[in-house]
Amino acid sequence: MTPQTPRRILVTSALPYANGPLHLGHIIETIQTDIWVRAQKMFGCDCRYLCADDTHGTPIMLKAQQEGITPEELIARIGASHQADFADFMIGFDIFHSTHSEENRRMASEIFLKLDARGLISRKTIKQAYDPEKNMFLPDRFIKGECPKCGAADQYGDNCEKCGATYSPTELKNPRSVLSGATPVERDSEHYFFDLPQMESRLKQWLSEDRVQPAIRAKLQEWFDSGLQAWDISRDAPYFGFEIPGAPGKFFYVWLDAPIGYIGAFLKLAETTGLDFDTYWGEHATSELIHFIGKDIAYFHTLFWPAMLMGAGMRTPTAVYTHGFLTLNGEKMSKSRGTFIQARTYLDYLDPQSLRYYFAAKLSASIDDIDLSLDDFRQRVNSDLVGKVVNIASRCAGFIQKQFDNQLSPDLSDPSLNASLVAAAESIQNRYERRETGQAMREIMALADLVNQYIDEKKPWAMAKSPETLADVQGVCTDGLNAFRILMIYLTPVLPAMSAKAAQFLNLPAMRWEDIDHPLVAHTLNLFEPLMTRIEQSATDALLAATQREAQAMHQAQQPIPIEKTATATTTPPAGDIEPIAPEISIEQFAAVDLRIAKIVHAEHVEGAAKLLRLELDIGDDKPYQVFAGIKSAYAPERLIGRHTVMVANLKPRQMKFGLSEGMVLAAAGSDQGELFILSPDEGATAGMRVK
Repeated sequence: MTPQTPRRILVTSALPYANGPLHLGHIIETIQTDIWVRAQKMFGCDCRYLCADDTHGTPIMLKAQQEGITPEELIARIGASHQADFADFMIGFDIFHSTHSEENRRMASEIFLKLDARGLISRKTIKQAYDPEKNMFLPDRFIKGECPKCGAADQYGDNCEKCGATYSPTELKNPRSVLSGATPVERDSEHYFFDLPQMESRLKQWLSEDRVQPAIRAKLQEWFDSGLQAWDISRDAPYFGFEIPGAPGKFFYVWLDAPIGYIGAFLKLAETTGLDFDTYWGEHATSELIHFIGKDIAYFHTLFWPAMLMGAGMRTPTAVYTHGFLTLNGEKMSKSRGTFIQARTYLDYLDPQSLRYYFAAKLSASIDDIDLSLDDFRQRVNSDLVGKVVNIASRCAGFIQKQFDNQLSPDLSDPSLNASLVAAAESIQNRYERRETGQAMREIMALADLVNQYIDEKKPWAMAKSPETLADVQGVCTDGLNAFRILMIYLTPVLPAMSAKAAQFLNLPAMRWEDIDHPLVAHTLNLFEPLMTRIEQSATDALLAATQREAQAMHQAQQPIPIEKTATATTTPPAGDIEPIAPEISIEQFAAVDLRIAKIVHAEHVEGAAKLLRLELDIGDDKPYQVFAGIKSAYAPERLIGRHTVMVANLKPRQMKFGLSEGMVLAAAGSDQGELFILSPDEGATAGMRVK
């Protein structure tokens, strides 16, 4: 049941982005990866699990600016929270590193220079988006607009989160600067490009070797059919990342150095374990390299990443295993609807092992989406783990403890039961290997049903009442506890903490795959302690309620990046500083502004707009005025209806893609991060009054 020659495997999961807390979408991937790694280790393989925080790029810089801290401070804080969450979900990394490390800087520079030396890097001047108000080039994520491929609104300048397309920021429709809201203009900038088309034939050969799932291969064929394009791997300052060697003010695009972070993490691990670089990363490496990723980033891992490795004379991934998205109760997880469950919130209310089991029972080798139905989750965990597996141990342990001084019988009462469970080992091992954990869990639960049926038929509780059959109880319960032991060995990759508690109860050092066919007889047990408790509906209800509270708090706290009307990007005041007073205007200029008390008669979200609410304002005229206000981060629409505020009534109407905005409401930004307040008059003011 174990390999003759142990396999040597490096395994990775996608690097979580270091600009916010983990959510269950991150956790499902690391659980899938962790289960596979733990299984490989149980089978005797030399398997190492690497991961890191993805720490570069514009969103990191933006968030650090919002918080008035350095990017380094931000990624250190987020990194600590990520590692704490992963640890509590029992994700067994051999190393968890950071892409903002000296190891990664060295490898990114080395790979770039190798690609450059082999003629795979070109330099050309391109039209680059430029903010005329901020007087700076705009990195991709400083620009938003409509996707040029599918038309989705509010997409960033490098790729569409809806259809997965990648493109140049200049291809966006109706682009706008995230910093100032201005329409970007085009200016020339020299950029560096990786010649992806040169690698086409080698990529096709690599993909023909069953490195990816058929559905991913079919998707990639669309890229080949439309023609591969050179990949822009540079970004202009300001940018948080690694500067390109010999190119001051030019930085590696985050998607160049992020996957190289796998190698950076390996180098850090190698410092303490003595791993040989060429064995794992050389062109003729003898180890395996397995990536687990979500389908939203498949193209980076199956086109750009292997092409970079090929061009640099390094090994390519043995396989890239892609999974689907996580949905909640059949719908996409949504921050606005309060169904975007953070990892820590889950941990505050529920057992992480329950989720590990549920995900294991739902996952397969396909890229289909995985649904977390909280009702099904509760019922399945209660039925399978508590009602079947743990039930075997609790039913048998009491008799062994009370009647036989915790001593198992010298022989199995029914060796055929034990043989039936042992016979499933190869099938279950193959299920784990092929990532068919859902089928593995069904097979294991079918065995648990078989064991419970055996105990029901023998009725040890009835046998214990008669002196003539009391001795037989020990044999039946020895059979049951040995079956429980085998079930827990099978479940160890999924339930490591429960496995450790079961080993303690069974008086074993650990649950080991090689011990499956070594029954415990004439063996002394330790006292049985509960291994898992039922999940009550009140717990899942509390989880959802907490998630909705967090969403509401986040909604109120979020605020657009402050827009400073300054000449350069280097004079941004830290969060909390009072913005400088604007240039003086005359009393005549101010008198021309018609400020009116307005009653908000209707408010609603604007589909496709990240920051806007559509307001209908009554200022005493015959018809309400329509205003699009950037206050979505601070107010739920229903909180505004009926309130009075102050409106600029004589502002020239502006045609927006969402409709005509016929005025402006006044709002103030507070000194603390996230504060935003619409101006409201004192009680007694009525719609239409002029503000003087």
